[in-house]
Amino acid sequence: MTNPSFDGWTCPIPLKNYPKIVMGHGAGGKMMNDLIGHLFAPLLHNDLLAQMGDSTALDIGALNPGGRLAFSTDSFVVSPIIFPGGDIGDLAVNGTVNDIAMSGAKPRYLSVGFILEEGLEMETLGAVVTSMAHAAKKAGVQIVTGDTKVVNKGHGDGIFINTSGFGMIPDGVDIAAKNARPGDVILVSGTMGDHGMAIMSKREGLEFESQIISDTAPLHEMIAEMLEATESKGGIHCLRDATRGGLSAVLNELADSSKVGIEFEETKVPVNAAVNAACEMLGLDPFYIANEGKLVAIVSPDIADEILGVMRKNEYGKDAAIIGCVVEEHAGRVVAKTAIGGSRVVDLPAGELLPRIC
Repeated sequence: MTNPSFDGWTCPIPLKNYPKIVMGHGAGGKMMNDLIGHLFAPLLHNDLLAQMGDSTALDIGALNPGGRLAFSTDSFVVSPIIFPGGDIGDLAVNGTVNDIAMSGAKPRYLSVGFILEEGLEMETLGAVVTSMAHAAKKAGVQIVTGDTKVVNKGHGDGIFINTSGFGMIPDGVDIAAKNARPGDVILVSGTMGDHGMAIMSKREGLEFESQIISDTAPLHEMIAEMLEATESKGGIHCLRDATRGGLSAVLNELADSSKVGIEFEETKVPVNAAVNAACEMLGLDPFYIANEGKLVAIVSPDIADEILGVMRKNEYGKDAAIIGCVVEEHAGRVVAKTAIGGSRVVDLPAGELLPRIC
């Protein structure tokens, strides 16, 4: 991430007079107009955002005639707001893009709401918004409307962000948590636990032989490639991004929604060596640790190898693996086959192992 320069912003003088966020930046007057006009608007500029009304008018009729709309919203309160591999800005964009994409939709437009704490460094805010702009450009989405509020010092934690967005679901695509069926194959797009352990290492000042980097990334292009490769066959039944609660939470939710059993082999789940070492040191299970750029796919067995090949050709799926299958037995439960030949039930996490990781 490149730190922004005040000199690169439009008419930066008013912001230079206020190197930190003050209550006036959320009061609806000149200071708020300066913040929007000299920071948010230039960095996030597009013709739709330039409407600058209470709402933005979008002509979506031609985008997906007769098709369906995927709509999602999410809030981001990660601490620290800047971490190895990203920050709260690109996390907010990628998180909502991925939520939309898990229905097979192509993400198009996002909204963003900022809750800023009095005293937040203007340079930090600029870095976060710059990161959001870069993430949106990379994901091919536009941020078309937004809102800013400021809370008193001590009543926030620097910055919280809410993003909402929507995308278009191609005709004929039917991907849902209830669609898994016995015999289906389970794939993951890469190593588990990277984001959660990156946050933990930064938060607690932990150092390892190799730095753990967050996996925050947009996954919609990889999903589009998966759908294109199997367009005439279908067979992609479920997609989920393994965020809070990690792999275990996603598999349990899918097993419950589809009323099926799920089995996977622990040794087949890719885990970064540094993440595995950190989890062992802290007594954590990598299957319960959050990710922000990894997905779980449940597909019919006849396309599993083809999907695996497509995923591995994408930069965000190079470590993809087949890890298990859907079964009729123990409906609603997830069972892991261990390295020593035994089995264990992998339940939903009882609470928040790592709070405020997204």
